[in-house]
Amino acid sequence: MYGLLDIPPNVDFYHLLGITYDAPLSTIKAAYHKALLTSHPDKRSPSSSTPHVHVDIALLKEAYTTLSNVSSRIAYDDIIRNTRAKAPAGPRPAQVISLEDFEEVEEGVWKHTCRCGGTYNIAEEDMDAGRHLVGCESCSEVVWVGYKLADNEGGKGN
Repeated sequence: MYGLLDIPPNVDFYHLLGITYDAPLSTIKAAYHKALLTSHPDKRSPSSSTPHVHVDIALLKEAYTTLSNVSSRIAYDDIIRNTRAKAPAGPRPAQVISLEDFEEVEEGVWKHTCRCGGTYNIAEEDMDAGRHLVGCESCSEVVWVGYKLADNEGGKGN
């Protein structure tokens, strides 16, 4: 059995049960029972196309016990809120790399070799959508890919 302070730091009870942070008790209970059935090897249908994922049953029970009790849910929500406040906002890029330094491997797709030997891959639609952070496929390194907008024809800028 877990206590509130023994919960692994990367576990979020709401995510574990697949519910929202404002879920009512009835939703919590239904999600708990569904998670138990889905994770129990004897309760799964043999014809199910969903792959079996091992879930710690004790952790599911702790999630239900914590979230279904008003005072423990408030305490848990405080822990979650404090953890998020201390956590970094996202990956910090190691460096900025110009798209010019990438190799175009096909129309609209570029790659660049990481110092670990892996690769960074980025597509034109990612950049157009404002997604410039790219992670290496082999290590945890993240870079920001940038490019300079070309001037209009005739050398005149906007």
